[in-house]
Amino acid sequence: MNPLWFVPATIIIDQLSKLVVQHTMVRGLPIEVLGDFFRLTYIHNPGAAFGLNLGSPLLHTVVSIAALGALVYLFRTTDPGERLLRFGLSLVLGGAVGNIIDRIYLGEVVDFFDFGFGAYRWPIFNFADIFVNVGVFLLFFGYSRAEQANEADAISSAGTPPSP
Repeated sequence: MNPLWFVPATIIIDQLSKLVVQHTMVRGLPIEVLGDFFRLTYIHNPGAAFGLNLGSPLLHTVVSIAALGALVYLFRTTDPGERLLRFGLSLVLGGAVGNIIDRIYLGEVVDFFDFGFGAYRWPIFNFADIFVNVGVFLLFFGYSRAEQANEADAISSAGTPPSP
Protein backbone atom coordinates (compact mmCIF):
# COMPACT_ATOMS: atom_id res chain seq x y z
CA MET A 1 0.00 0.00 0.00
CA ASN A 2 1.27 3.45 -0.92
CA PRO A 3 1.77 5.46 2.29
CA LEU A 4 0.87 8.68 0.47
CA TRP A 5 -2.78 7.75 1.10
CA PHE A 6 -2.17 8.67 4.74
CA VAL A 7 -1.55 12.30 3.82
CA PRO A 8 -5.16 13.12 2.84
CA ALA A 9 -6.48 10.88 5.62
CA THR A 10 -4.52 12.78 8.27
CA ILE A 11 -5.57 16.13 6.81
CA ILE A 12 -9.24 15.11 6.82
CA ILE A 13 -9.11 13.83 10.42
CA ASP A 14 -7.31 16.98 11.55
CA GLN A 15 -9.52 19.48 9.73
CA LEU A 16 -12.81 17.76 10.61
CA SER A 17 -11.87 17.62 14.29
CA LYS A 18 -10.99 21.32 14.22
CA LEU A 19 -14.30 22.18 12.53
CA VAL A 20 -16.21 20.26 15.20
CA VAL A 21 -14.27 22.03 17.95
CA GLN A 22 -14.79 25.48 16.39
CA HIS A 23 -18.53 24.95 15.98
CA THR A 24 -19.32 23.21 19.28
CA MET A 25 -16.95 24.68 21.87
CA VAL A 26 -16.35 28.07 23.44
CA ARG A 27 -12.78 29.25 23.08
CA GLY A 28 -10.88 28.99 26.37
CA LEU A 29 -13.62 27.09 28.24
CA PRO A 30 -12.34 23.60 29.18
CA ILE A 31 -14.55 20.52 29.04
CA GLU A 32 -13.41 17.79 31.41
CA VAL A 33 -13.16 14.35 29.78
CA LEU A 34 -11.13 12.49 32.43
CA GLY A 35 -11.40 14.97 35.26
CA ASP A 36 -8.68 17.59 35.37
CA PHE A 37 -6.15 15.20 33.77
CA PHE A 38 -7.64 15.26 30.24
CA ARG A 39 -9.72 18.15 29.04
CA LEU A 40 -10.79 19.56 25.71
CA THR A 41 -9.88 23.24 25.64
CA TYR A 42 -10.37 25.15 22.39
CA ILE A 43 -7.62 27.70 21.79
CA HIS A 44 -5.90 29.41 18.88
CA ASN A 45 -2.13 29.00 18.90
CA PRO A 46 -0.29 31.78 17.05
CA GLY A 47 3.08 30.12 17.65
CA ALA A 48 4.78 26.91 16.63
CA ALA A 49 4.40 23.47 18.17
CA PHE A 50 3.78 23.49 21.92
CA GLY A 51 3.15 27.23 21.86
CA LEU A 52 6.72 28.17 20.96
CA ASN A 53 6.84 31.62 19.41
CA LEU A 54 9.47 32.08 16.72
CA GLY A 55 8.22 35.42 15.43
CA SER A 56 5.29 36.65 13.38
CA PRO A 57 2.51 34.39 12.08
CA LEU A 58 3.81 35.05 8.55
CA LEU A 59 7.24 33.73 9.56
CA HIS A 60 5.63 30.59 11.02
CA THR A 61 3.72 30.05 7.78
CA VAL A 62 6.79 30.57 5.58
CA VAL A 63 8.92 28.23 7.73
CA SER A 64 6.13 25.62 7.67
CA ILE A 65 5.85 25.75 3.89
CA ALA A 66 9.63 25.50 3.48
CA ALA A 67 9.67 22.48 5.81
CA LEU A 68 6.86 20.98 3.73
CA GLY A 69 9.03 21.29 0.63
CA ALA A 70 11.88 19.51 2.42
CA LEU A 71 9.51 16.71 3.47
CA VAL A 72 8.26 16.24 -0.09
CA TYR A 73 11.87 16.06 -1.29
CA LEU A 74 12.71 13.46 1.39
CA PHE A 75 9.66 11.40 0.45
CA ARG A 76 10.53 11.46 -3.26
CA THR A 77 14.14 10.45 -2.62
CA THR A 78 13.37 7.71 -0.09
CA ASP A 79 13.53 4.20 -1.52
CA PRO A 80 10.00 2.77 -1.96
CA GLY A 81 11.15 -0.31 -0.04
CA GLU A 82 11.68 1.83 3.08
CA ARG A 83 8.02 1.57 4.08
CA LEU A 84 8.51 2.72 7.68
CA LEU A 85 10.33 5.88 6.58
CA ARG A 86 7.75 6.64 3.89
CA PHE A 87 4.89 6.06 6.35
CA GLY A 88 6.57 8.38 8.89
CA LEU A 89 7.10 11.04 6.22
CA SER A 90 3.43 10.71 5.17
CA LEU A 91 2.26 11.33 8.74
CA VAL A 92 4.53 14.35 9.11
CA LEU A 93 3.39 15.69 5.71
CA GLY A 94 -0.30 15.31 6.56
CA GLY A 95 0.10 16.89 9.98
CA ALA A 96 2.13 19.77 8.59
CA VAL A 97 -0.45 20.47 5.88
CA GLY A 98 -3.26 20.37 8.47
CA ASN A 99 -1.59 23.09 10.54
CA ILE A 100 -0.58 25.10 7.46
CA ILE A 101 -4.26 25.19 6.39
CA ASP A 102 -5.10 26.76 9.77
CA ARG A 103 -2.28 29.29 9.45
CA ILE A 104 -3.41 30.33 5.98
CA TYR A 105 -7.12 30.66 6.84
CA LEU A 106 -6.96 31.76 10.49
CA GLY A 107 -3.42 33.09 10.96
CA GLU A 108 -3.22 30.67 13.92
CA VAL A 109 -3.61 26.96 14.62
CA VAL A 110 -6.66 25.46 16.36
CA ASP A 111 -5.61 23.31 19.34
CA PHE A 112 -7.81 21.44 21.82
CA PHE A 113 -6.22 18.40 23.53
CA ASP A 114 -5.32 19.50 27.06
CA PHE A 115 -3.47 17.18 29.49
CA GLY A 116 -2.07 17.86 32.94
CA PHE A 117 -2.78 18.27 36.62
CA GLY A 118 -4.00 21.61 37.95
CA ALA A 119 -1.59 24.33 36.93
CA TYR A 120 0.92 21.77 35.55
CA ARG A 121 -0.30 21.28 31.98
CA TRP A 122 1.24 20.05 28.76
CA PRO A 123 0.88 22.60 25.94
CA ILE A 124 -2.51 22.18 24.22
CA PHE A 125 -2.27 20.37 20.86
CA ASN A 126 -4.31 18.84 18.02
CA PHE A 127 -4.43 15.76 15.76
CA ALA A 128 -1.95 17.31 13.30
CA ASP A 129 0.58 17.62 16.13
CA ILE A 130 0.02 13.96 17.05
CA PHE A 131 0.59 12.88 13.44
CA VAL A 132 3.76 14.97 13.18
CA ASN A 133 5.18 13.61 16.44
CA VAL A 134 4.37 9.97 15.65
CA GLY A 135 5.84 10.48 12.16
CA VAL A 136 9.05 11.99 13.58
CA PHE A 137 9.36 9.05 15.99
CA LEU A 138 8.95 6.59 13.10
CA LEU A 139 11.54 8.52 11.07
CA PHE A 140 14.00 8.45 13.96
CA PHE A 141 13.43 4.73 14.45
CA GLY A 142 13.55 4.01 10.71
CA TYR A 143 16.73 6.01 10.07
CA SER A 144 18.40 4.44 13.14
CA ARG A 145 17.50 0.98 11.88
CA ALA A 146 18.74 1.81 8.37
CA GLU A 147 22.04 3.14 9.77
CA GLN A 148 22.56 -0.04 11.80
CA ALA A 149 21.89 -2.14 8.70
CA ASN A 150 24.41 -0.07 6.69
CA GLU A 151 27.05 -0.53 9.41
CA ALA A 152 26.42 -4.30 9.48
CA ASP A 153 26.71 -4.47 5.68
CA ALA A 154 29.96 -2.51 5.76
CA ILE A 155 31.40 -4.83 8.40
CA SER A 156 30.39 -7.99 6.56
CA SER A 157 31.75 -6.60 3.27
CA ALA A 158 35.08 -5.82 4.86
CA GLY A 159 35.29 -9.30 6.37
CA THR A 160 36.71 -7.98 9.61
CA PRO A 161 35.00 -7.94 12.97
CA PRO A 162 34.16 -4.55 14.48
CA SER A 163 36.70 -3.09 16.82
CA PRO A 164 35.69 -2.81 20.51
